[in-house]
Amino acid sequence: MEALGIDVGGSGIKAAPVDLTTGKRLVKRKRMPTPQPSLPEAMYSVMEELVDFFGWEGPIGCALPSVVRAGVVYTAANIDKSWIGRNAAADLTERLGSPVAVLNDADAAGIAENTFGAARELEGVVLILTLGTGIGSALFADGVLLPNTEFGHLEFKGGVAEHYAAARLIADGLDQNSWARRLNEYLQYIESLLAPDHFILGGGISKNFDQYSPLLETRASVRPARFRNRAGIIGAALATGGGST
Repeated sequence: MEALGIDVGGSGIKAAPVDLTTGKRLVKRKRMPTPQPSLPEAMYSVMEELVDFFGWEGPIGCALPSVVRAGVVYTAANIDKSWIGRNAAADLTERLGSPVAVLNDADAAGIAENTFGAARELEGVVLILTLGTGIGSALFADGVLLPNTEFGHLEFKGGVAEHYAAARLIADGLDQNSWARRLNEYLQYIESLLAPDHFILGGGISKNFDQYSPLLETRASVRPARFRNRAGIIGAALATGGGST
């Protein structure tokens, strides 16, 4: 069984067909710029181009940087606020001519890690964090997803958590060790709220995990994600019915 996964971000929209029995992409991903402004109709057109590029006919999963309930968008992070209130699943199903499942982007990454990645064999409470421009979160209890947690938006240190500890701060000039110490403070705060058994850290920064992990001091185990920036596409595809949702 196969499905097309689409991962929507503020700067790019990525897609690839995925084998749902292995979690592997069948061909190299295709990336197109996110339209500016990132209005729904303009982005639907890009997704239509991606479907045409792959000649795709079949189920499609779409990961959005949004709280999504039953296909309806409730928040919009890094995309235009006009997305809020749209039934994106219904719109895309009609536009693309295939059934489309729509979900939060961090939840998609979590599904990929829970099904085929670093969380596959873990029991208890597992929190997967995607560290990039912001902080996305996917929370699992004994393998069951609790969707739309958005722990990157928690109030922390007098502001928003992802403004204090997102990996983008390194690109903005913060050295990696200072960032890791901030991340450690954030993880310890999350522990005080949830007491998870395991943290899994994703996003591109996870490739440097061995460099910053010695600075992380938590009761929970901490390990890097397997799929890094590939997770959104894989999890979106799995959300069509081949993964744990």
